[in-house]
Amino acid sequence: MTEVKLQKIAFYIVLTFGVILTVGPFYWMIVGATNPSGETLSIPPNFIPGGHLIENIQSLLSQIDIWQALFNSAFITIVYTVLGGVISAAAGFAFAKYQFKGKELIFGIFLLSMMVPYQALVIPQFELFASFSLLDTYAAIILPQLAYPFAIFLMRQNMQSIPDSLIEASRVDGAGELYIFFRIALPTMIPAIAAVSIFLFTHQWNNFLWPLIALISEDMYTLPVALATIAGQRSIDYGVLMTGAAISILPIFIIFLFLQRYFISGIIGGSVKE
Repeated sequence: MTEVKLQKIAFYIVLTFGVILTVGPFYWMIVGATNPSGETLSIPPNFIPGGHLIENIQSLLSQIDIWQALFNSAFITIVYTVLGGVISAAAGFAFAKYQFKGKELIFGIFLLSMMVPYQALVIPQFELFASFSLLDTYAAIILPQLAYPFAIFLMRQNMQSIPDSLIEASRVDGAGELYIFFRIALPTMIPAIAAVSIFLFTHQWNNFLWPLIALISEDMYTLPVALATIAGQRSIDYGVLMTGAAISILPIFIIFLFLQRYFISGIIGGSVKE
């Protein structure tokens, strides 16, 4: 057997192992959602889907208001993604194509802010929103991290690929700055915007710590917080918990399915400069 064939075999073994590690937890979650609670943690583990999905869904509906939690998560996440995407694109365009005093310092502070643990910001953030009486509102969850540093960094790197000559030519033709941004810059940045949108959507949809602290009434709970009330019970029904987890990943899966062709090109687009 030649060395090339051995390398291919080793490559496919590593690739298969990676696929199992990636897909395995999702498959186990689906199996758990279709089985009663006692079989989820059974030894040896059960990897065969069962017939208790309907019962688990009915039990989930009886324990939490899943529809209200889904609405809260969907509304907060969609608004956050739209606003955060516009802010990130505008900030990225400004950092990439405008010259102003302190630009590099401000951008450096944005990058440094990614090194600060979010847990260190929770207490001052709580006191800030409490002083404005914004706790237990949608605004309390949407407003923090609208200017997300990584999203701004990604948009700035992609915006650098827009030729300066194109922008200058547009200005010579009488185009205003808003026209240049919305009609010239954004249409060429669709892959980057899609990548940022997926990132922001996933970040907010899975956001747990801050909504757990900022939301008080059950009618305001997002889906992760509502599911945590099941996990926090004395007796945990893992079949119901797995069913809720399976429902929670469906929107992320659907969003990525529709935008996947833009995602990789948007991520690597920042590595190509003018």
